Amino acid sequence: MDNIVNALIVTARAAQRRYERYDQAAVDAVVTAAGWAIMHPERNRALAEMAVRDTGLGVVEDKITKNHRKTLGLLRDLKGAKSVGVIAEYPELGIVEIARPVGVVAAITPSTNPGATPANKIINALKGRNAVIVAPSPKGAGTCAALLDFIHAELAKVGAPSGLVQMLPPPITKEATLALMRAADLVVATGSQANVRAAYASGTPAFGVGAGNVASIIDTSADLADAAASIGRSKTFDNATSCSSENSVVILDAVFDAAMAALAGVGGVLLDDAEKVRLQAAMWRDGKLNPQTTAQSTATIAALAGLERRAISGAEFLMVREDGSGPGCPFSGEKLAPVMALYRARDFDHACQIVADIYRYQGAGHSVGIHSADDTHILRLGMELPVSRVIVNQIHCYATGGSFDNGLPFSLSMGCGTWGRNNFSDNLNYRHYLNITRISRKIRERMPALDDIFGEYFDKYGK
Repeated sequence: MDNIVNALIVTARAAQRRYERYDQAAVDAVVTAAGWAIMHPERNRALAEMAVRDTGLGVVEDKITKNHRKTLGLLRDLKGAKSVGVIAEYPELGIVEIARPVGVVAAITPSTNPGATPANKIINALKGRNAVIVAPSPKGAGTCAALLDFIHAELAKVGAPSGLVQMLPPPITKEATLALMRAADLVVATGSQANVRAAYASGTPAFGVGAGNVASIIDTSADLADAAASIGRSKTFDNATSCSSENSVVILDAVFDAAMAALAGVGGVLLDDAEKVRLQAAMWRDGKLNPQTTAQSTATIAALAGLERRAISGAEFLMVREDGSGPGCPFSGEKLAPVMALYRARDFDHACQIVADIYRYQGAGHSVGIHSADDTHILRLGMELPVSRVIVNQIHCYATGGSFDNGLPFSLSMGCGTWGRNNFSDNLNYRHYLNITRISRKIRERMPALDDIFGEYFDKYGK
């Protein structure tokens, strides 16, 4: 296994040494070529169909949308961005910043997005003049191989070195993935927390993402029709493969009945207590999420759970009432399925407490949604909750990874900060794939007087 990985690394390093001599225009041509490899409509559809067929996860049309939007948005973000040579100058500080490659990137990718996530990481890595080797999930290996064939064909058009983009050959094993992580210069890991922990333990500098378990609050000032439509779309997109789809919705008491009616109006069906018990038994086996329900339709999940009520089989998503969190309340955790827990909050204080309790169990650091017109409540979430993003009045699974109507960078890998045991809280973007060298020149001395620093302290507390 080490011999296979070493051969990939040798090829990658040779290609990267050639590529790092490219100027910005040549790099941008390579980046654009890699983007077109997945965005070409026929290739996009082929990859989406292959992904669903091979993994059994998600919805073809939604994967086509994801492949297109996420790649187009990323290319928009990268267009005109400097990643070669001098990228910033600060004359007042005497500082000049120069972009340098990190080298060979090991990209660990999940089965939930076997086309979009590798493409995103490959494009970002190429923007920084790096080589990249993808370690896909075993189920997603076929889709990744097809994507790389498309990328190689496009890179050949612009004369890029053929070894810039590679992948581990099947069968994909944990041992091979770990060997790759150890041999690379940087690891970017998306997927299971086991993969992320392995990345951090590999001895190689690594960016890994935290667990998702998004909760959204419907405030008393919310536009209930818009909130329900946004939540419904986020919960059902690609059968909830996204870590950014709502797993819980907290509704304030004053609007609870009206909000429930709005959610029902977009296809949500509330289960009764007996149905909730049957669904729980189907979705969790020995305390672990049943993979047979992951990213499946409500009809498939209902059949597995033996839920026979006609309204359930035709539902867009299923809802269960919940009032607790933690292992004893599994619906309070991430479900990766069109199933959502509902909480009734007395007031906004109570809503914040419910979300905090959920995140103490699972999902700290990722994001929280809110549907509200109250800026005080919105700001409070950012000040108090352990989250890296507060998504306001948006389709959450679109918005967290960047959208054309918000300012977040387009990404399929969201850092969750120390709350989620990550070393970054940004959306993973091209700057994470750069080393930056700083030239420092002498400037006029700026040494402060003691009173400039301690004056207010001395006045208040004395010397």
